[in-house]
Amino acid sequence: MPNRAEQPAGETPALQRGGPRGWRYRGYLPHFDGGEMWQTVTFRLADSFPTDRLEAWKWELRLLSKEQADQELHRRIEEYLDEGHGARYLRRPDIADTVQDTLSFFDEQRYRVDAWVLMPNHVHVLFLPLARWSLSTIVHSWKSYSAKQANRILGRSGRFWQEDYRDRYIRDDEHFLAARVYIENNPVKAGLCTRAQDWAHGSARFRIGSAGVPPA
Repeated sequence: MPNRAEQPAGETPALQRGGPRGWRYRGYLPHFDGGEMWQTVTFRLADSFPTDRLEAWKWELRLLSKEQADQELHRRIEEYLDEGHGARYLRRPDIADTVQDTLSFFDEQRYRVDAWVLMPNHVHVLFLPLARWSLSTIVHSWKSYSAKQANRILGRSGRFWQEDYRDRYIRDDEHFLAARVYIENNPVKAGLCTRAQDWAHGSARFRIGSAGVPPA
Protein backbone atom coordinates (compact mmCIF):
# COMPACT_ATOMS: atom_id res chain seq x y z
CA MET A 1 0.00 0.00 0.00
CA PRO A 2 1.52 3.39 -0.96
CA ASN A 3 2.37 5.82 1.84
CA ARG A 4 -0.15 8.68 1.90
CA ALA A 5 2.69 11.09 2.59
CA GLU A 6 4.16 10.15 -0.78
CA GLN A 7 2.39 12.03 -3.53
CA PRO A 8 1.73 9.73 -6.53
CA ALA A 9 4.33 10.23 -9.24
CA GLY A 10 3.47 12.70 -11.96
CA GLU A 11 0.77 14.49 -9.96
CA THR A 12 1.26 18.23 -9.45
CA PRO A 13 -0.80 20.85 -7.61
CA ALA A 14 -1.85 22.27 -10.97
CA LEU A 15 -3.36 18.92 -11.95
CA GLN A 16 -4.96 18.08 -8.63
CA ARG A 17 -7.93 20.41 -8.94
CA GLY A 18 -8.47 20.29 -12.66
CA GLY A 19 -12.25 20.30 -13.03
CA PRO A 20 -14.39 18.63 -15.71
CA ARG A 21 -13.07 19.26 -19.21
CA GLY A 22 -15.90 17.90 -21.34
CA TRP A 23 -15.03 16.16 -24.59
CA ARG A 24 -11.38 16.16 -25.63
CA TYR A 25 -9.09 14.07 -27.80
CA ARG A 26 -5.75 12.57 -26.88
CA GLY A 27 -4.10 9.93 -29.01
CA TYR A 28 -6.60 7.76 -30.86
CA LEU A 29 -9.61 7.98 -28.55
CA PRO A 30 -12.08 10.69 -27.42
CA HIS A 31 -12.36 11.24 -23.66
CA PHE A 32 -15.22 12.74 -21.68
CA ASP A 33 -14.49 14.52 -18.40
CA GLY A 34 -18.02 15.01 -17.10
CA GLY A 35 -17.48 15.78 -13.43
CA GLU A 36 -19.32 13.72 -10.83
CA MET A 37 -20.76 11.02 -13.07
CA TRP A 38 -19.99 7.30 -13.15
CA GLN A 39 -17.39 6.27 -15.70
CA THR A 40 -15.77 3.09 -16.93
CA VAL A 41 -12.15 3.25 -17.93
CA THR A 42 -9.82 0.69 -19.51
CA PHE A 43 -6.05 1.06 -19.67
CA ARG A 44 -3.55 -1.51 -20.87
CA LEU A 45 0.12 -2.43 -20.78
CA ALA A 46 2.37 -0.77 -23.34
CA ASP A 47 3.07 -3.97 -25.30
CA SER A 48 -0.44 -5.41 -25.18
CA PHE A 49 -1.81 -4.01 -28.43
CA PRO A 50 0.03 -3.04 -31.66
CA THR A 51 -0.76 0.38 -33.12
CA ASP A 52 -0.62 -0.88 -36.70
CA ARG A 53 -3.43 -3.35 -36.00
CA LEU A 54 -5.60 -0.54 -34.66
CA GLU A 55 -5.02 1.52 -37.81
CA ALA A 56 -5.79 -1.48 -40.03
CA TRP A 57 -9.09 -2.10 -38.22
CA LYS A 58 -10.07 1.55 -38.49
CA TRP A 59 -9.50 1.35 -42.25
CA GLU A 60 -11.60 -1.82 -42.49
CA LEU A 61 -14.48 -0.16 -40.60
CA ARG A 62 -14.34 3.22 -42.35
CA LEU A 63 -17.60 2.70 -44.28
CA LEU A 64 -19.68 2.03 -41.17
CA SER A 65 -21.42 4.75 -39.21
CA LYS A 66 -19.33 6.25 -36.41
CA GLU A 67 -21.41 4.47 -33.77
CA GLN A 68 -21.19 1.10 -35.53
CA ALA A 69 -17.46 1.51 -36.16
CA ASP A 70 -16.79 2.47 -32.53
CA GLN A 71 -18.75 -0.52 -31.22
CA GLU A 72 -17.03 -2.98 -33.53
CA LEU A 73 -13.60 -1.49 -32.85
CA HIS A 74 -14.20 -1.74 -29.10
CA ARG A 75 -15.33 -5.37 -29.46
CA ARG A 76 -12.22 -6.31 -31.45
CA ILE A 77 -9.86 -4.56 -29.04
CA GLU A 78 -11.43 -6.24 -26.00
CA GLU A 79 -11.27 -9.64 -27.70
CA TYR A 80 -7.61 -9.11 -28.63
CA LEU A 81 -6.69 -7.99 -25.10
CA ASP A 82 -8.44 -10.99 -23.57
CA GLU A 83 -6.15 -13.25 -25.62
CA GLY A 84 -3.36 -12.02 -23.34
CA HIS A 85 -0.70 -10.68 -25.71
CA GLY A 86 2.52 -9.08 -24.50
CA ALA A 87 4.54 -9.52 -21.32
CA ARG A 88 1.39 -9.80 -19.14
CA TYR A 89 3.07 -8.27 -16.11
CA LEU A 90 -0.25 -8.12 -14.26
CA ARG A 91 -0.19 -11.91 -13.88
CA ARG A 92 2.50 -11.41 -11.26
CA PRO A 93 0.79 -11.14 -7.85
CA ASP A 94 3.23 -8.49 -6.60
CA ILE A 95 2.60 -6.26 -9.63
CA ALA A 96 -1.17 -6.83 -9.49
CA ASP A 97 -1.19 -6.05 -5.76
CA THR A 98 0.65 -2.79 -6.47
CA VAL A 99 -1.85 -1.71 -9.11
CA GLN A 100 -4.85 -2.77 -7.00
CA ASP A 101 -3.52 -0.83 -3.99
CA THR A 102 -3.06 2.21 -6.22
CA LEU A 103 -6.70 2.06 -7.33
CA SER A 104 -7.91 1.95 -3.73
CA PHE A 105 -5.47 4.53 -2.33
CA PHE A 106 -7.70 7.63 -2.68
CA ASP A 107 -11.03 5.76 -2.75
CA GLU A 108 -13.74 7.87 -1.03
CA GLN A 109 -11.45 10.91 -1.14
CA ARG A 110 -11.00 11.70 -4.84
CA TYR A 111 -13.30 9.07 -6.32
CA ARG A 112 -15.53 6.11 -5.45
CA VAL A 113 -14.60 2.78 -7.01
CA ASP A 114 -17.52 0.37 -7.49
CA ALA A 115 -15.94 -2.40 -9.60
CA TRP A 116 -12.54 -3.29 -11.00
CA VAL A 117 -10.60 -6.18 -12.47
CA LEU A 118 -6.93 -6.63 -13.29
CA MET A 119 -6.49 -8.82 -16.34
CA PRO A 120 -3.01 -10.08 -17.39
CA ASN A 121 -2.43 -7.11 -19.69
CA HIS A 122 -5.17 -4.55 -18.97
CA VAL A 123 -7.36 -3.03 -16.25
CA HIS A 124 -11.08 -2.16 -16.11
CA VAL A 125 -12.50 0.21 -13.48
CA LEU A 126 -16.02 1.53 -12.79
CA PHE A 127 -15.76 4.64 -10.64
CA LEU A 128 -17.20 8.05 -9.76
CA PRO A 129 -14.90 11.12 -9.69
CA LEU A 130 -15.63 13.28 -6.63
CA ALA A 131 -15.77 17.05 -6.20
CA ARG A 132 -13.58 18.65 -8.87
CA TRP A 133 -11.22 15.73 -9.46
CA SER A 134 -11.32 15.12 -13.20
CA LEU A 135 -11.28 11.70 -14.82
CA SER A 136 -8.05 12.49 -16.64
CA THR A 137 -6.29 13.56 -13.44
CA ILE A 138 -7.37 10.42 -11.60
CA VAL A 139 -6.33 8.05 -14.40
CA HIS A 140 -3.03 9.87 -14.86
CA SER A 141 -2.29 9.45 -11.15
CA TRP A 142 -3.15 5.73 -11.20
CA LYS A 143 -0.98 5.02 -14.21
CA SER A 144 1.96 7.22 -13.25
CA TYR A 145 2.33 5.96 -9.69
CA SER A 146 1.72 2.28 -10.46
CA ALA A 147 4.11 2.37 -13.43
CA LYS A 148 6.89 3.75 -11.25
CA GLN A 149 6.34 1.09 -8.60
CA ALA A 150 5.96 -1.77 -11.09
CA ASN A 151 9.13 -0.83 -12.96
CA ARG A 152 10.97 -0.73 -9.66
CA ILE A 153 9.79 -4.26 -8.80
CA LEU A 154 10.65 -5.54 -12.27
CA GLY A 155 14.03 -3.84 -12.39
CA ARG A 156 13.21 -2.21 -15.70
CA SER A 157 12.69 1.26 -17.15
CA GLY A 158 10.59 2.64 -19.96
CA ARG A 159 6.90 2.83 -20.65
CA PHE A 160 4.79 0.45 -18.58
CA TRP A 161 1.26 1.50 -19.64
CA GLN A 162 -0.02 2.37 -23.09
CA GLU A 163 -0.26 6.16 -23.18
CA ASP A 164 -3.94 6.35 -24.08
CA TYR A 165 -6.97 4.83 -22.33
CA ARG A 166 -10.63 4.21 -23.10
CA ASP A 167 -13.40 5.77 -21.02
CA ARG A 168 -17.17 5.73 -21.25
CA TYR A 169 -19.66 7.56 -19.07
CA ILE A 170 -22.58 5.64 -17.57
CA ARG A 171 -25.97 6.55 -19.02
CA ASP A 172 -28.40 5.01 -16.52
CA ASP A 173 -28.88 2.28 -13.89
CA GLU A 174 -29.16 -0.47 -16.48
CA HIS A 175 -25.89 0.59 -18.08
CA PHE A 176 -24.26 0.78 -14.63
CA LEU A 177 -25.20 -2.80 -13.74
CA ALA A 178 -24.19 -4.09 -17.18
CA ALA A 179 -20.78 -2.41 -16.83
CA ARG A 180 -20.26 -3.93 -13.38
CA VAL A 181 -21.19 -7.41 -14.60
CA TYR A 182 -18.91 -7.12 -17.63
CA ILE A 183 -15.94 -5.94 -15.58
CA GLU A 184 -16.25 -8.54 -12.84
CA ASN A 185 -16.85 -11.39 -15.28
CA ASN A 186 -14.06 -10.49 -17.70
CA PRO A 187 -11.73 -13.25 -16.35
CA VAL A 188 -14.51 -15.81 -16.84
CA LYS A 189 -15.15 -14.58 -20.40
CA ALA A 190 -11.42 -14.85 -21.14
CA GLY A 191 -11.30 -18.43 -19.82
CA LEU A 192 -9.03 -17.59 -16.88
CA CYS A 193 -11.38 -18.88 -14.16
CA THR A 194 -14.83 -20.42 -13.86
CA ARG A 195 -16.32 -18.00 -11.33
CA ALA A 196 -15.79 -14.24 -11.11
CA GLN A 197 -15.28 -14.40 -7.34
CA ASP A 198 -12.35 -16.79 -7.79
CA TRP A 199 -10.25 -14.15 -9.57
CA ALA A 200 -7.73 -12.78 -7.08
CA HIS A 201 -7.52 -9.23 -8.37
CA GLY A 202 -11.05 -8.03 -8.93
CA SER A 203 -14.00 -6.65 -7.01
CA ALA A 204 -16.17 -9.77 -7.46
CA ARG A 205 -14.40 -11.65 -4.70
CA PHE A 206 -15.28 -8.84 -2.29
CA ARG A 207 -18.82 -8.32 -3.57
CA ILE A 208 -19.76 -11.99 -3.94
CA GLY A 209 -17.33 -13.92 -1.74
CA SER A 210 -15.93 -17.40 -2.30
CA ALA A 211 -19.18 -19.03 -1.10
CA GLY A 212 -21.17 -17.25 -3.81
CA VAL A 213 -22.84 -14.76 -1.47
CA PRO A 214 -21.89 -11.21 -0.40
CA PRO A 215 -19.40 -11.23 2.51
CA ALA A 216 -20.82 -10.27 5.90
